[in-house]
Amino acid sequence: MNFDALYDEHFDFVWRSLRRLGVAPSDLQDVAQEVFMVVHRRLPYFEGRSKLTTWLFSICLHAARDRRRRAHVLHELADGNLDERFTDQHADACALLERRDDLELFETALASMDLDQRAVFTLFELEGVRGPELAEALEIPLGTAYSRLRLAREAFRRAVARGLVFREGRVRLGRVR
Repeated sequence: MNFDALYDEHFDFVWRSLRRLGVAPSDLQDVAQEVFMVVHRRLPYFEGRSKLTTWLFSICLHAARDRRRRAHVLHELADGNLDERFTDQHADACALLERRDDLELFETALASMDLDQRAVFTLFELEGVRGPELAEALEIPLGTAYSRLRLAREAFRRAVARGLVFREGRVRLGRVR
């Protein structure tokens, strides 16, 4: 596969993966470019022992970690804006607000996990990558992958439950006024 075809076919996957790994919206373009620079440099050496998306996710994970380390050193603040690329412009206002609230709750739940748990959760639950391939992509033992997945699911459930309780309280308060 040549680089241009790979870029066209997998750009959305890389963008989604970076976003789900906690890269701030203001940094997505730069980090996606960093990922594709690595892909361009390493593509001739890709042996196909794993799926291409698994290989790409591994590069995304390393880029997200690097960005997080640099942000910490530079004391940058994470941008809390939601990615507006996926909003439905034809939805009525209530549906759009519900979707935005759901997306915010989803992103908050993902942000509550450490990066290792988030990576396992994203690959397994959102991208459909299973067992051995997941462990290979993250360069961890299979048992560790499943353990992190269990912890990530628990963290996700707790964060969603907290968010729903908060949201319900906010709705009730809004009606009282």
